[in-house]
Amino acid sequence: MRGVGKAKPARQRSGIALAASATMALALTGLPATTPPATSAPLHGTVTSAGKPLSNATVTLFAGDRQGARTLGRATTDAGGAFQIRPNQRTGSVLYVEAAPTGDRSLRLRSVVGFGPGGGVPQRSESAVTVNEFTTVAATYALAQFTDQRGITGPSPGLENAAATSYNLANPASGRPGKVVTDQNNGSKNDTLATLGTLANLVSLCAPGADTGRCRDMLRLATPQRGTAPGDTAQAVLNLARNPRLATGRLYALADRAHTYTPALTKAPTAWVLALHYTAPQVYAPGRIAMDAKGNVWASNNWLPGTRNPSPYVTVQDPVGNPTLNSPISGGGMEAGAWGTAIDHGGSVWVPSYGGDAMSKYSSTGKPLSPGSGFKNGGLNHPQGTAVDQKGNVWIANFYGLKGNPGQGSVIVYPHGDPSRAITIKGGGLDHPFSLQIDGYGRAWVSNARFNGAKLLDTRVPKGHVGGSVTVIGPDFKPTSFSPIKDNSLDWPLGLAVDSKNNVWVPSFVSNSVTEIGPSGKVTGVYKLPTAIAPWSVAIDGSDRVWVAGFGAPSVSVLCGVNTSACPPGSSTGSLLSPPRGYRSNSIQHLTAVQLDQSGNVWLANNWSKLVPPTGGTGLVELIGVATPVCTPLTPVPSRPTATGSTACPTQKPLSFRE
Repeated sequence: MRGVGKAKPARQRSGIALAASATMALALTGLPATTPPATSAPLHGTVTSAGKPLSNATVTLFAGDRQGARTLGRATTDAGGAFQIRPNQRTGSVLYVEAAPTGDRSLRLRSVVGFGPGGGVPQRSESAVTVNEFTTVAATYALAQFTDQRGITGPSPGLENAAATSYNLANPASGRPGKVVTDQNNGSKNDTLATLGTLANLVSLCAPGADTGRCRDMLRLATPQRGTAPGDTAQAVLNLARNPRLATGRLYALADRAHTYTPALTKAPTAWVLALHYTAPQVYAPGRIAMDAKGNVWASNNWLPGTRNPSPYVTVQDPVGNPTLNSPISGGGMEAGAWGTAIDHGGSVWVPSYGGDAMSKYSSTGKPLSPGSGFKNGGLNHPQGTAVDQKGNVWIANFYGLKGNPGQGSVIVYPHGDPSRAITIKGGGLDHPFSLQIDGYGRAWVSNARFNGAKLLDTRVPKGHVGGSVTVIGPDFKPTSFSPIKDNSLDWPLGLAVDSKNNVWVPSFVSNSVTEIGPSGKVTGVYKLPTAIAPWSVAIDGSDRVWVAGFGAPSVSVLCGVNTSACPPGSSTGSLLSPPRGYRSNSIQHLTAVQLDQSGNVWLANNWSKLVPPTGGTGLVELIGVATPVCTPLTPVPSRPTATGSTACPTQKPLSFRE
């Protein structure tokens, strides 16, 4: 890659390590372990723009957390672009620098230089940094959901995890691409590295001495519909991260005039989206994923790699894609993890063992808590969807497998997570129940895949109208009077989800649509997808936008939800916000699960890599910073983490509902 790191290299110092050693020595002698603020490690760095040192630029070191952003120090670069900042302290959820040349307001560069201990990744702080267009794009995308005119701020753990994710895109010490975006799963395998290069080239159009007309054009094109033109390059990149479909063709043509960063895209993208592919051990044919309170990503796995033999593993990856908690985890009765994973109020994880006709339970640290054969209480028969309600009850969709008669299936409840008190629920139109989710009233909404639809799990070949329905079960464990809910649009409904207003969104695999059902059970909208993607599941973000995972055509589509103010002007509920064919990447395979984290990242489960012959998918894919953050684990109605309350994600209590 040309133009990266050509300036005088920044000196490397280990001030943090020295301070830590001194503190340890004092502790061993019994003296007070105090470190004067003046001993904080200095930050050395170099700023470049368009591959050249940026002299006489103001560089500011910031700390951001839930209280806001504050300045820790400031310096001016010398003729070689070098600077040194000696801050009074280095504390904050995220540490970052911004650089801008004197007298030029259009160019603003940025880089993450560290993050605190409040997330799911060990804290980190750099002693030397290279700030350039590439680090600007990486930091802006990773922290897109935490950035405004006041700086980078927000609640934990989402903020720390987002800052850690920026390292996967760019190495702040060198200013070059990070290890993940260049590894064997990414690199030349998808367009993410080239997209980063193209976006960095766009920023370089505003470098000192560059054609000012091109810089003005870039800022103008990076203006959202009916929005205000960005005042500088950092805001322009932020607009693209939040509005990925913005002026793709015209911005690509502009970027093609700059050649500082390679590789770059060879044609205009359909969207400015960055996807990272993670392939941790035994993450193979993942069915369902769930996020815990720290942002770790738990996945059930259908098969063993390269086979259709049932997997005995549940896997966990930290917020930046690394195996954690001794993953892959075996034991607890796991045999072919199905489409179901839920986390209870104590942090324990419940995963259906589809092949073992059981439920497996794991502690928040990854220790199996269920017997060697799993919990079988309640007469489990190929369990699938799993959810936890506001009272801590564990709900299980008892699917009954691919064989049997129409009308089979039940819902099993473990009151307060106690299998010995299992309650079996039938009636209400339950017919091979596949998924379930809890609404704000403590009711369980259950998708009925029906026996005819269940057979599609073996063939994946839709033939005619399959049908299906939705059953609603009250907190009294009885089906509601309006169950089952039927509609022609419900044609093999699978992984449904509930929004913050208690509307339920149901994808239908065969009819290629998403059905919206109001809290009273009335169908309030049917939204046909413009491209046949055979949607498998949906997830709702913190702005009530609906993210749809495509199994038939590997893709992710986004619909405007009930909060139309979070959508582009002119949008209505159900409007398509993504490209007609959805967001796509060479890394995205046939998807069964889509889930969102507290940093605004979208996680996807590559369940199959080939349809014929059926072949397991490899790993998980993360779309960086494109969604509004949502509290994890689901609590159970989606809500956006807040920095204003006593806790980012307050405990939800069931509301009262009258039919």
